[in-house]
Amino acid sequence: MSAWTSSAPEQLDAWRRLGTLAQSVVAAPRGRSSTPLSGGSERLGPLLIDYSKQRLDDESKRALVALAEQSELPAAIAKLCAGEPVNVTENRAARHMDLRMSANAKAEVADERRRFLALAESVRNGTWRGTTGRPAAAVVHIGIGGSHLGPELVVDALAPAATGPEVRFLANMDGHAVNAALAGLDPATTLVVIASKSFTTLETMLNAAAVKSWFLERTCDPGAIAHHFVAVTANTAAAEQFGVPQAGCFRLWDWLGGRFSLWSAVGLPIAIALGSEAFEELLAGAHAVDEHLRSAPLHRNVPVLLALLQIWNTNFLGASSHAVLAYDRRLKLLPDYLQQLEMESNGKSVRLDGERATTHTCPVIWGGEESNGQHAFHQLLHQGTRAFSADLIACAKPAHDLPNHHAWLLANCLAQSKAMREGRAADEPHRRVEGGHPCTTILLDELTPRALGALLALYEHKVFCASAIWQINPFDQWGVELGKELAAPIYARLRGKGKSATQDPSTEALANAIRSQNRVL
Repeated sequence: MSAWTSSAPEQLDAWRRLGTLAQSVVAAPRGRSSTPLSGGSERLGPLLIDYSKQRLDDESKRALVALAEQSELPAAIAKLCAGEPVNVTENRAARHMDLRMSANAKAEVADERRRFLALAESVRNGTWRGTTGRPAAAVVHIGIGGSHLGPELVVDALAPAATGPEVRFLANMDGHAVNAALAGLDPATTLVVIASKSFTTLETMLNAAAVKSWFLERTCDPGAIAHHFVAVTANTAAAEQFGVPQAGCFRLWDWLGGRFSLWSAVGLPIAIALGSEAFEELLAGAHAVDEHLRSAPLHRNVPVLLALLQIWNTNFLGASSHAVLAYDRRLKLLPDYLQQLEMESNGKSVRLDGERATTHTCPVIWGGEESNGQHAFHQLLHQGTRAFSADLIACAKPAHDLPNHHAWLLANCLAQSKAMREGRAADEPHRRVEGGHPCTTILLDELTPRALGALLALYEHKVFCASAIWQINPFDQWGVELGKELAAPIYARLRGKGKSATQDPSTEALANAIRSQNRVL
């Protein structure tokens, strides 16, 4: 199993240097730094990234950049950009950046994009007709994880600009979610998109089967499945067996991981809701960040800097959690999206060389919609005992005509980062706020498809850069498999088909309690 460097991160000179520098930072007062960072912001297209409220000075920044160099991060970035197999446990490339190229896109990517964008436009303009001759009034997108979180975030964030039919998302295997997704819909005017790379994912296929039953019960027309259901998958044989013809299947590739897939046909609901032009703008914004990652020097490379800041805060300043605070209601789903992107990618404890990691990797990612959070969990942030870091994300220009609201929203965003970093001295101990919590503020000029594409690609590349320094593989998720394996025999037990001897006493007792209350099972 190969890696771009054979050294564990803590063996590097720069890592040891950062440990020494961190001791003086931790010992210093937690408010305003006595040696502030010079030039703590970068402009990246429609994004302004301000990290001047980090607990960082010029010397520690230079040491962080040295860590990136000694970790051979430039070589890792070059391998990613060249399409080499950076997913070492599965011997695959991670070529999601190919999906964001336009004029120079590879033929297989360009052809598939043309296909799904053509379907999107036909649904939008009414030329797509159901089997009864009526246009689509609604689209139900069925997926989970990477095939769900990205598209739902983008559609929800850009909803004010949506001009297509209603798009609903179904991910949770809870039957209540199925009922909510289908409530009030007419199957004759509904298009169903099933997004699953393997076409075997439990939640997705359970929901797909339920929606198929709903459709057949109301239409009594099995032949209509082929027209009203489409699939986004790498397993076209399974999709065809479900009832989706090959013409209704849109391709995924083995080099594309779910949490990096919204740029592919997984983004079909985005194109349906917003149009092909908006989808292309989303790709263009991400592609610009790809080019920045490829070409910018380390000390000015924004994804690299965000990764280094995460490592500084997590491994040296003791921040075990990272808050994503979205000061724009349209970005309320961003914390959910980033939870999967970061924690499923970098929540690892084994290095690329197969040895156990001896440093912490990804912090816990969490967050919420602001300013609501200020009246919920910010008390803990300001006066709690836990160390954390935070990203505050806002838009300079709103899409509404309530300037007073927007000024107050942005004032609170800036005030919260100031309070987290500087705190407040007070004679009364109960009013004292220590401060010293490192913050980055990301300011979008306005929330457009291009700006959102840039923001999401920025976080994608931050994740990869951090993984390269931690020496872990961000493109697999073997830990997810264990729960799936354990669920199957428990399901059988709940349905009265399994043997009690196969379960531990605690699980068996809970299964019996459930069965005693629910004879339907």
